This record gives sequence, structure tokens and C-alpha cells, in this order.
Amino acid sequence: MKNINFVRVIAAGILGTAAMTMLMLMAPKMGMPPMNIGEMLGSMMGGITALGWMAHFVMGLMLTVGYALVFVGRLPGPYPVRGMIFSLVPWLMAQVVVMPMMGSGFFSGSMLAAGGSLMGHLVFGAVVGAVYGSGEHKH
Repeated sequence: MKNINFVRVIAAGILGTAAMTMLMLMAPKMGMPPMNIGEMLGSMMGGITALGWMAHFVMGLMLTVGYALVFVGRLPGPYPVRGMIFSLVPWLMAQVVVMPMMGSGFFSGSMLAAGGSLMGHLVFGAVVGAVYGSGEHKH
């Protein structure tokens, strides 16, 4: 199994998820539908929004571990681009599996919402790639 730097994984996961979250919370100001993932996930956790937000950040950390273990060394380009390419995987899973399970339909039920989600995931990936990759070749 590949050795990963857990300090960088944690930093990348938290910063990437925070950047994505800020974009999602600003979505209505950019003409997109509201994307309150904390409320959406919390609705599946007894209506407790705080649990939804915690789950969102845990998923971001888990995805970052997967990126570090499997994808970072296999994708082309600068590290932010590698992260963005990787981010297409969780975005597609969210649009094809998670959103229909939550009652929003495939691709969030609208191209505008799916596009906003894609933007959020690309921001997540760019930050994860940049932060995790910042020390990839330093020994």
C-alpha cells in the first residue's frame, strides 16, 4: 500500500471541503439553486443539520484519502488539475446515486443544480490537488 502523508491529507480534505462549502453557500447569489448540503444530509440523519455538516466534512476527508492512495500518482497534469480530474468521480456518483436517493433525481433534477454541483466538486478537487500535491516530491 502506498504511503501517504496524513497531515497533508487532513489539511487538503478540510481546505478542499471548506472551499466547496463556501461556493455552495454562495450559490443563490450566483443565480443557482440553494445547495445546503448540511441540511440535505442532515435530513437523512434525523433532521439534525449539524450531523449533516459533519458527514459532509467526513466524506471530504475520506475522498481525499482515496485521492492520495489511488489517484494522485496516476493522473496527468499539475496537481490542481489532477485533483479536478479526480473530483469528476465523486461528482458523478453524487449525481447518479446520491441525489436520486435523496429525492432530487438524476443530475440533481436540473442542469443548473448539476452544474453548480460540478463547480463545487471542481473547486474541491483543485484545492485537494494543490494542497496534497504541494509536498508530493519533497523528501
